Amino acid sequence: MPLITRQQDLEDAIDRLGRSDFVTIDTEFIRETTFWPVLCLIQLASPDTTALIDPLAPDIDLAPFFRLMADETTVKVFHAARQDIEIIFHLGNLIPHPVFDTQVAAMVCGFGDSVSYDQLVQKVTGERIDKSSRFTDWRHRPLSDKQLDYALADVTHLVDIYRHLSDRLEREDRAHWLNEEMEVLTARATYDPHPDDAWKRLKMRVKKPQELAVVQAVAAWREREARERDVPRGRVLKDDAIFEIAQQGPRDTAALARLRTTPRGWERSATAGALIEVVNAALDLPKESLPKLPRQVQQPEGTSAAAELIKVLLKLVAEEEGVAPKVLASSDDIEKIAAKGEDADVPALSGWRREVFGERALALVRGEVALKFDKRKIAVFDAK
Repeated sequence: MPLITRQQDLEDAIDRLGRSDFVTIDTEFIRETTFWPVLCLIQLASPDTTALIDPLAPDIDLAPFFRLMADETTVKVFHAARQDIEIIFHLGNLIPHPVFDTQVAAMVCGFGDSVSYDQLVQKVTGERIDKSSRFTDWRHRPLSDKQLDYALADVTHLVDIYRHLSDRLEREDRAHWLNEEMEVLTARATYDPHPDDAWKRLKMRVKKPQELAVVQAVAAWREREARERDVPRGRVLKDDAIFEIAQQGPRDTAALARLRTTPRGWERSATAGALIEVVNAALDLPKESLPKLPRQVQQPEGTSAAAELIKVLLKLVAEEEGVAPKVLASSDDIEKIAAKGEDADVPALSGWRREVFGERALALVRGEVALKFDKRKIAVFDAK
């Protein structure tokens, strides 16, 4: 199938695709040397139309594609949608809606945690995908027929998978389970994090409020710098360097040059000078303005044992319901329920998860039910 490189061909393809109740979407991109992913190929399919769009073509304006992504009458079907949506959000300043993520739907339907696309294709359709073109440099032109066939398979099989999973969700009255998941996936905040929150992605290695202030300031500076220059964060400053700067507190470029984690000679750059200004501003914060270190909460006695019991219950409920355990509760959910019970503010205690699993987990914590090994199986029984 030829690549769409002309605007009129794109308009015609989008017009045909937009007549369907749903379209399947995938993208190919490269992001090893940039902060923002470089979109190299867009694949689209409906039950009767397919399209391969070349976003690198000099005369292509993707406005029709973004218009389809914003069309509320057409369901947008992805597999593992987050990175695809991130690209659409960055280039088109919109979140596709409504969205159906087949990876999440597959977990709800009992296909296991984070099932891959090729595994799902085989289980639902019986087909096997040729994965030999998976590591293609999608920026290179021309793309071979083999590469294009591989790319197109990522959306054509998705048509059958979507129909299978959506029918099953409706039949088992679980469509609303997926809808709650899609609300999080399509939230704007998921794709537009504030640079001031960049420090939260780092594994904390600080022991003093002043060190934390430097980490927060430098991480935010690095985030803005990486976005503006469109380079990976590590190209601006490594994570290890952020923590060494926080611990050593260099106030000038000479002190910066003595650090082990910064490149030799980097201290003479304009970037290093800007960094020193950020570090000094953080070091000069008055004591009352310093951030508080995250508290290490002492868990109540018995929390660890309770968490282990809840994990057993989770596996039992997941097997009964035919869903992946990860869909019902995360490890963090379990730890917090074990420690705080009803007061735990976790997804497992809200919405459909509470109905299916959360209430039973709370009953176990309260001692109202217990687990037993009966006839080589784990069972729940009333402990009252």
